[in-house]
Amino acid sequence: MRVPETLIWAAILVQKVVGEYGMAHFSDKGKSKGKDYCIFFNSQWARLPQDLNKASRLQIYDLTTSVLCSPSEVPEGGFPNRIPMVMRGNCTFYEKVRLAQINGAKGLLIVSKDRLTPPAGNKTQYEEIDIPVALLSYSDMLDISKTFGKGRLVAMYAPNEPVLDYNMVIIFLMAVGTVAIGGYWAGSRDSKKRYMKHKRDDGAEKQDEETVDVTPIMICVFVVMCCSMLVLLYFFYDRLAIWVIAIFCVASSVGLYSCLWPFVRRLPFCKCRIPENNLPYLHKRPQIRMLLLSAFCIGVSITWMVFRNEDQWAWALQDALGIAFCLYMLKTVRLPTFKACTLLLTVLFVYDVFFVFITPLFTKSGESIMVEVAAGPSDSSTHEKLPMVLKVPRLNFSPLALCDRPFSLLGFGDILVPGLLVAYCHRFDILTQSSRIYFVACTIAYGIGLLITFVALALMQMGQPALLYLVPCTLLTSLTVALWRRELPQFWTGSGFVSAAEGSAVCECHCSLP
Repeated sequence: MRVPETLIWAAILVQKVVGEYGMAHFSDKGKSKGKDYCIFFNSQWARLPQDLNKASRLQIYDLTTSVLCSPSEVPEGGFPNRIPMVMRGNCTFYEKVRLAQINGAKGLLIVSKDRLTPPAGNKTQYEEIDIPVALLSYSDMLDISKTFGKGRLVAMYAPNEPVLDYNMVIIFLMAVGTVAIGGYWAGSRDSKKRYMKHKRDDGAEKQDEETVDVTPIMICVFVVMCCSMLVLLYFFYDRLAIWVIAIFCVASSVGLYSCLWPFVRRLPFCKCRIPENNLPYLHKRPQIRMLLLSAFCIGVSITWMVFRNEDQWAWALQDALGIAFCLYMLKTVRLPTFKACTLLLTVLFVYDVFFVFITPLFTKSGESIMVEVAAGPSDSSTHEKLPMVLKVPRLNFSPLALCDRPFSLLGFGDILVPGLLVAYCHRFDILTQSSRIYFVACTIAYGIGLLITFVALALMQMGQPALLYLVPCTLLTSLTVALWRRELPQFWTGSGFVSAAEGSAVCECHCSLP
C-alpha cells in the first residue's frame, strides 16, 4: 500500500533539482540604468546575494566565440576581477569554471542554446570552487550584445520570490465563479427543458442546444484520447500546437455565442429575419441579431488568435473566451448519475497525478509531461502556448517573472471535471426539491479544494495536479451530503427522481393551462 505514495514522493524529489533561478543585471559602464536577464545557477558552487544593491558589478569578458574547455582558450592575462561569458558544450561545467577561477574570474556565465539545466557537479568539485556559475539563454545573450556596449557590467543576484502571488486570488474567483454559474445554469436549464417538453408552444426554446449524456464507454474513450493527445503534444508540440489553437478559436466562438445569446434575444431590436434564400445555413432565415452576434463572437476569437502573444492584454481575452467555453461545456455535457460522476472524476484523478508526478521518472529532462505541455516547452521553435488554460500575470513585483514563469495557470480540465459534478448536484437539488444543498456544498468543496491546491503549490514550489485535491473534496462532500440526507441510492443511480420530476413538470403544465 506504500508503493504509490513512495512513487509520488520520489517524483517530487526528482522535481526538486539543485538548480535555482536568479537574475543577471547588465548595464553599461558609468550608467545606472540596466536590464535584468534570467539565469539558472546552482548554489552549491557559490551562493548569490538576494539584493541587487549587495551584488558586485563586474565587467564582462565576452568569450562567446569559445567554450573555455582548455587553457589555450584563456586569453593572455586571464580574467582578473571579471566574469567571462562563454558558450556551453565540449566539456563539463566543472572544467569550465575551474579554468575561469584559476585565471582570476569572479564568476562564470555559460550561454546555452538548449534548455537551461542546473550546472551540476560532485561534492569534491563544489568544495573546490568558490565563484558562482550560471546559465544564460542564447536569445538573451543576443539581446545583451545589441543593447549594451563593450564595457558592459553584470551583477548576479537571486531575489526571494513571493510565496503566493495575488494573481491566485483572480484565478480562484474566475474558477469558482465559472463552476458555480455553469453548474447553476446547467441545472436550471435542464429543469426548464423538462418543463418545456410538456408545453405546447415552446417558441424560441427549440433553438437551445441539446445536452449530451455521458456514458461509461464515452468516459473511457475520452480518457484514452486525453492521454494520447498529451503524449503526442509532448513529442510533436510545434506541429500540433497550431491545430489546438485553431480548435480553441472555433470552440470558444461557439461558447461565447451560447453565453451571450440569452441576453441578446431579450433586446427589442434586430428581430427581423433575412430574406428567403437557398444559401447553406441561411435558408432557415435566421434573425439579423443572430448573424450580428455570430460575427461578433468570431471576431473576438480571431482577434485573440492574431494577438495571442501580446502578453500585456491578450491573456484577459483568452480567459474570457475560456470561461465562455467552460460555461458552454457545463451546459451541454451532462453526467446522468453520481456513478458516472465518480467514474469520470476518479479516472481523471489518476490521469492528472500520473502525468504530473510520475512522468518525470521517465522523461529525459526530468520534467512532467503535463507541466511541460501546459506551459509550453522551453525548446519549442514556435514558442506557442496552448490556450486551454486560465492565465493571469504575476501581480507581485518579482524579477523572477522573467524566468519563463510570468503567468499562473489553471487548466480548463480543473474547472470542467469538478464542474460537471456541481451541475449534477444542482439538477438533483431541483428535481428533488432539496433547497440546493448539494449544489452549495459541492461548490464550497470545490473552492476549498482549490485553496488546498494553491497552498500545495506554494509549499512545494512546483506544478500541482489540481484534481488531486479537487476530486476528493467534491466527491466526498457530495457523498457525505447524500448519506446525511439518506438519499444515496437515488443520488448514486439517478433513478426515481427523474420520473418524479417528469410528473411534477406535467402537473405544472396542466395547472397552467386554461
